[in-house]
Amino acid sequence: MSHVGLSQFQALGTQSSKLSLRKWGCRGMMISRKEICGSRLDARYEEAKNEAEARIRDAMFFQIASDGWTRSSSKVHAAFLGGGREAGLVNLTVNLPNGTSVYRRAVFTGDGQQVLSKYAEEVLWETITDTCWSGVQQCVGIVADRFKNKALRNLENQNHWMVNLACLYQGLNSLIKDFYRELPLFKNVAENCLKLANYVNNESQIRCSFRKYQLQEYGYAGLLRVPVRDQGISDFESVCVMIEDIIAYARALQSTVLDESCKVVSMEDPMARDLEEMVRDVGFWNDLEAVRSLVTLVKEMAHEIVTERPLVGQCLPLWNELRAKVKDWCAKFHISEGLVENVVERRFKKNYHPAWAAAYILDPLYLIRDTSGKYLPPFKCLTHQQEKDVDKLITRLVTREQAPMALMELMKWRTEGLDPVYAQAVQSKQRDPITGKMRIANPQSSRLVWETYLTEFKSLGKVAIRLIFLHATSRGFRCNSSFLRWVHALGNSRVGMDGAQKMIFIAAHAKFERRDFSNDDEKDAELFAAANG
Repeated sequence: MSHVGLSQFQALGTQSSKLSLRKWGCRGMMISRKEICGSRLDARYEEAKNEAEARIRDAMFFQIASDGWTRSSSKVHAAFLGGGREAGLVNLTVNLPNGTSVYRRAVFTGDGQQVLSKYAEEVLWETITDTCWSGVQQCVGIVADRFKNKALRNLENQNHWMVNLACLYQGLNSLIKDFYRELPLFKNVAENCLKLANYVNNESQIRCSFRKYQLQEYGYAGLLRVPVRDQGISDFESVCVMIEDIIAYARALQSTVLDESCKVVSMEDPMARDLEEMVRDVGFWNDLEAVRSLVTLVKEMAHEIVTERPLVGQCLPLWNELRAKVKDWCAKFHISEGLVENVVERRFKKNYHPAWAAAYILDPLYLIRDTSGKYLPPFKCLTHQQEKDVDKLITRLVTREQAPMALMELMKWRTEGLDPVYAQAVQSKQRDPITGKMRIANPQSSRLVWETYLTEFKSLGKVAIRLIFLHATSRGFRCNSSFLRWVHALGNSRVGMDGAQKMIFIAAHAKFERRDFSNDDEKDAELFAAANG
């Protein structure tokens, strides 16, 4: 072991030279500084790796999930690392047909480096070939948070059996950015808020008055948070924070502009007069609330995607739900629907994959009961183009010889559907005792119906069972800022990075075992503070 690698791992061994990895998911595991880079870690890693590989071997096919290519989802900001650098980490996991997932590997993308599509394509293909035990056709698809139009499309074109999806969570996050770029309301609100925040923060008389009313109203005082100077309103995340601050301190701001000291400044400064009028204008606050409301709406749906981890068949219903909510938002805030709907549709088209329509049609969960009592696939909910997409995708996923039979079976599925008894069993719901939400009683029933009852659909059935289990989001296990800061401290040490990858694998494996996708940054902050003395 190199001196550099050993010394970097020894930095973890403070406070009685013991480190509990329980907060990473490795419960009951106490490791000393000597063990952390030695046989104990290797043994624990091999045990977790063997368990994961055994589960993959038992599966007829699987999906690769790749999360961390998008800079905002993988980086640690300079505030954590210092020196303006970022550490990137890509997590690759394997989604199995029985609804479980296992961790596969971690890839470090370096400090501040722009990841190229070609590199991502190589990493994904290497992961596929290393994971498949009986040929690359075991991997029926990929879901990733970036490179839909490059790496994912290339791999799909080269391997006709694959369905490669863009992460649904990332799509909704991108929609918020679209709103900031394309809706005049968002730009106007951002510009007005930036003017107001900068003036309040930098004009001494106004700032003192504002602090006085903050203390009166809230018991504490502080500056309004604004985007960094070189980014301005282009950094939508910082703009969101600024808007939240201004709404939170609305009473203090309104009291400030009525204060005598502010009126004196307004008499001498035209900008102060303009800002005073703006703060007293009800329309300004309505616009702020409209922006915050739409952002919150989309963020809540994105958060639900992370917690619920929807399958591909749910993509179309979720986008329809989003459209309905956006329409209600337009009506509530008296905003013309046309431009907003155009933004939503453009983002939908960028993220859409024909598999969304095909899985929606083939999953018995979405069958609709007609007037005759039959449970039929929801073709009437598709556009004409989406119907054609279903045919094309099914044709691509089977052999040339099987294609005519698959389309004939699809027609039979369209007209006959599923026996009502089985359809009702698949769609049966029960209340979750923890959340109180109604959930599907047996999430695996859709796949099991195709495997055990709909056996007459020889070709279509093979497509269905490989399609409806696919996950729509790549979000799963995530390392938080505390761990990535520690990884950054390892530098380019081969020994250090090898140990870090093993520890990530152990932690991820344990969390997947418990189906725990939480990211407790506060607990890990305590862990690494102790580790670094």
